[in-house]
Amino acid sequence: LVKALGAIHRLSKLYTPVYPRTDYFDKYNMTYLNSLISDEYGDLKKSIAGRLNAFRSLPKDTNCYGMVHFDFSDGNYHVDMDTGTITVFDFDNSMNGWYMFDLANLWIHNEGWTRHENDPGKRFELLRQCFDLQLQGYRSETDIAEEMLKQLPLFIDMVLIENIVDEFECCEREGEELDYEDIEDAARCLIESIPYAGFGEN
Repeated sequence: LVKALGAIHRLSKLYTPVYPRTDYFDKYNMTYLNSLISDEYGDLKKSIAGRLNAFRSLPKDTNCYGMVHFDFSDGNYHVDMDTGTITVFDFDNSMNGWYMFDLANLWIHNEGWTRHENDPGKRFELLRQCFDLQLQGYRSETDIAEEMLKQLPLFIDMVLIENIVDEFECCEREGEELDYEDIEDAARCLIESIPYAGFGEN
């Protein structure tokens, strides 16, 4: 599966779009987020603003930045059980961003493999083991610089921000009040700078 993600990124590095997609900061900027997220969540907005400043210092060369899926997860691919062929779909959210975003998204979705472990420290190590195995498959298609991999915690925060923003956008579209429990764990990780260890982090 992660070979498929590596292939997408490998092709993205060679791709010259006729009609460019949205750039990350076209959406993820405090002008938009201040209009979306009320001042009731001031600590969260301050934490997001700090991360966005950090993101702006990241390199954006063609080896690390290009077209990304932006929602590469279990619900967005199909495996043909007869041939093993993997078909990735739902590119609706694709944008120009860092390839590490898609990799960090894998880290968060590995929660499903590790939530049986109650100890957050042990769960974090299991997440790392899953990610290291996935990285082997990814690197069979394309490489990612060690300098970018060292920024994995920052990119995990980037995914948490995307998940939080998505919750606020969904509530706005539906005209509903946000249930803070839906974002509580992710928000706490951002506000308190807690490494994301999956379900029930503490």
